[in-house]
Amino acid sequence: MTTTETKIKKTKTADKSESTDVDTAVKAVKKSKAKVSKASVKKGKEDGRVILRIRVRAYESKILDSSVKQIMDTAQRHDATIVGPVPLPTEIKKYTVNRSPFIYKNTREQFEIRVHKRLIDIINPNAKTIESLTNLSLPSGVDIDVKML
Repeated sequence: MTTTETKIKKTKTADKSESTDVDTAVKAVKKSKAKVSKASVKKGKEDGRVILRIRVRAYESKILDSSVKQIMDTAQRHDATIVGPVPLPTEIKKYTVNRSPFIYKNTREQFEIRVHKRLIDIINPNAKTIESLTNLSLPSGVDIDVKML
């Protein structure tokens, strides 16, 4: 074996050990995050905290961000505790369509629809906060889901 081959083998084994260390660290962090989130939800129910979870969806990210800012401003005006906005993964739906049904059947067009999502938690909202959020007028194309936890 030449020296270059041994160097390559050593670097490959070092890379594998580093990647396994990183993988175990990532798994540990994910487990601890899951434990923290479950614990916080349980504590919220035990302590009598009320959490208003708002999930906002839209096709355009700029309109979505402006509406989320509007929601946060109204909640802050009434001295509510806000967690977020948390960007959720963008949902992408892809569609493939034939351009021509007869001769050029092999040519296709592809379209996609992207749905952007944000999550906002309001902890212990007042009656005034809830009322102002229900009276809020948002642009068309923005979908809002509200849950009480």
